[in-house]
Amino acid sequence: MMKAAIIPVTPFAQNCSLIWCTETNKGAVVDPGGEIEKILEAAKGQGIEIEKILVTHGHIDHAGAVADMAEQLDVPIEGPHAEDKFWIDQLGEQGERFGFEGARVFTPDRWLEDGDTVTVGNVTLSVHHCPGHTPGHVVFFNADTNVAIVGDVLFKGSIGRTDFPRGDHATLLNSIREQLWPLGDEVVFVPGHGPLSTFGEERQTNPFVGDNAVM
Repeated sequence: MMKAAIIPVTPFAQNCSLIWCTETNKGAVVDPGGEIEKILEAAKGQGIEIEKILVTHGHIDHAGAVADMAEQLDVPIEGPHAEDKFWIDQLGEQGERFGFEGARVFTPDRWLEDGDTVTVGNVTLSVHHCPGHTPGHVVFFNADTNVAIVGDVLFKGSIGRTDFPRGDHATLLNSIREQLWPLGDEVVFVPGHGPLSTFGEERQTNPFVGDNAVM
C-alpha cells in the first residue's frame, strides 16, 4: 500500500510529495524543488528510507533541489521525459532569475517514457507522458490507491500554464483528456500547487477542461 504526504516548498508553495511503501518503509521524493532539510525531516518523522527521486518536469520550483538531494542521499533520479532536458539544462539560469540558490543541472539516471513504471518499495506507479505545460512532463499514477501525482498539468479548477517555451494549450488539453480522464473519475490527484481534487470533480466543474468546457 502506498501512502503520501505533501510538503509545500519554495516561495512558489510547490507541492513536493513524499510517497512510501507501508510494507517496506522505502520511499521516494517527488519534485524536490527546494528546502531539502524540511523534506528530510518529514521523511525521518515517518521512519522512511528515501530510495529515489522522481521528477515530473524540469521547472525550477519542481527540480531546483534534485541535484543536491540526489548527491546528499546517494540515490537515483527517475524522470522526467527527455523532452524536458532543455529545461533541466537551464536550472542554473532559472535559479538566478527566480532567486533559488544552489539550483544545479542534473542528468536523470533514467529518463521516463509513456507506459513505463517506477517502483517505490513494493509499490508500482505507472508513468503517463502529458506534454503541454512542458514537452517532457510526466504524471505518476498508483492504481491500488487511485492516487495520481500530476505536477503542473492539472489543478483544482484550473490547468497548467502554456505560455512557457515549448508549452502548448491544445496539447495540454489533449493530455488531460486522453491520459488522465481514462484513469477514472474516482482518482484523487496531487497537483503541483494548491489543494487536491478528483478527476471526476474536474470533469464536472473545471472551466478549462471539464466535459462541458468549450473546445
